[in-house]
Amino acid sequence: MYTQNESDSLSHNLDENLQKLGSIYDNCFDVVFRSFFMGGHTNAVLVYIEGLSDVKQIENNLLATLMSATKEPLPPKEAIKKNIQLADIKVITTFTDCINNISTGNPVLLVQNEQEGFALGLAKFEKRSIEEPSAESVLRGPRDGFVEDIGVNTSLIRRRITSPKLKMLSMNIGRYTKTKVVIGYIDGIADHTLIEEIKNRLDRIDIDGVLETGYLEELIEDYPASPFPQLMSTERPDVVAANLLEGRFFILVDGTPFVLIAPVSFFSFLQSADDFYNRYINGTAIRLLRFIFIVISIFLPSFYVAVLTYHQEMVPTALLISIASSRENVPFPTLVEALMMEVTFEALREAGLRLPKQVGAAVSIVGALVIGQAAVQAGIVSAPMVIVVALTGIASFMVPRYPLGIALRLLRFPVILLAGTMGLLGIVLSVIMITVHLCKLRSFGVPYLSPIAPMKAKELKDVLIRAPWWMLSKRPHLTGEYNKYRQHLGQKPNSHEGNEK
Repeated sequence: MYTQNESDSLSHNLDENLQKLGSIYDNCFDVVFRSFFMGGHTNAVLVYIEGLSDVKQIENNLLATLMSATKEPLPPKEAIKKNIQLADIKVITTFTDCINNISTGNPVLLVQNEQEGFALGLAKFEKRSIEEPSAESVLRGPRDGFVEDIGVNTSLIRRRITSPKLKMLSMNIGRYTKTKVVIGYIDGIADHTLIEEIKNRLDRIDIDGVLETGYLEELIEDYPASPFPQLMSTERPDVVAANLLEGRFFILVDGTPFVLIAPVSFFSFLQSADDFYNRYINGTAIRLLRFIFIVISIFLPSFYVAVLTYHQEMVPTALLISIASSRENVPFPTLVEALMMEVTFEALREAGLRLPKQVGAAVSIVGALVIGQAAVQAGIVSAPMVIVVALTGIASFMVPRYPLGIALRLLRFPVILLAGTMGLLGIVLSVIMITVHLCKLRSFGVPYLSPIAPMKAKELKDVLIRAPWWMLSKRPHLTGEYNKYRQHLGQKPNSHEGNEK
């Protein structure tokens, strides 16, 4: 068997090269060795993996051209360049380059008495067509999304940012997968110290394989024990382009449509593409509604448990009597009742996600209705608790980003436990603990609660509200410090201009 201790350079002897390649690809039925005579007198072998290379072009163009090549006494390198009409032909000298090209779909041509091989750019494999991401659909905006091919993904980004300032750095991560990873940023906007930091973090990774961006996310984030995501994932090229223009970088991984963006803040996960494509008044109203319902999704069940367990005097008498009568036959305390319903609702939601799309939504909705009604009639839970849990579930769907949504859903359970054991004091304590934790978090050095902590009053125009574009003249301070202005001042339309004309 060929080992790393042996010489890595290709040999003049074609048989010796083939013997080493044969030992490397032992029992690999899809690795093809095509022997032929190039130009009628030179022995040559083409090595490729069936399914990764364009076999039709190899058969009809490449082999036919090489076998019928001129018999003029030209060196193989000159003969190949003269007869093969390909834009991508690389000269390789080592077995490592040979194996890497074969594994990525580029056929390698080895010629007798030549210590160099030729990697031919004929990689081709099946890929999904470009379509709108189902998890990030918008009412107004582009309908294209990333796919599993990294070449297509980079082209989707370059279609939106055509400047040569858009830089992309490529590397391979994974001992066995050799997964291609691309770091992208805009030179002149992004901080070069930040780019060096992400390159160093990726260079430190030593793992068998990388199959998705989630592998890298857990290996490069600042606080891996935190439930809150510190890198944002998206399938939308327009979202990546918008974040690049604010001084952030992205990470593409071959084989997945999800792209990582950093550095981000807590409020980055609460922004939707629709906020910026629709009128700013509509975007502001939806964003404020989103913040209100996010608070409801975390604290409504715990507030209900705390009030009914320890602070009944806060409830109006008529409402208290109605709730008490509905709980008359319930054998469980409010805390246990809330936990049972929350766990059941989360199980139904997860089951709906795992079932086929045609039946998943119907099963989750019908299951929630049937189980809720049956549980109330059986006296296991009360009707007000079903209403609270249903309202909480609806509120949790207001979070635009799934990673933040599941983090908030997980936080709901310890908050309920604190409320059930300490009342409103437990809720206040949970708010303090969550706030302190969020203040400690960093995403590649950027405070997680920026621009609120630390406070940057001028940047609040794109946090709780969505200011009109003519007011968003500056980039975020912590990511766009080296190129502050994204547009000229004075872009506000003149309301009297039309009347004057």
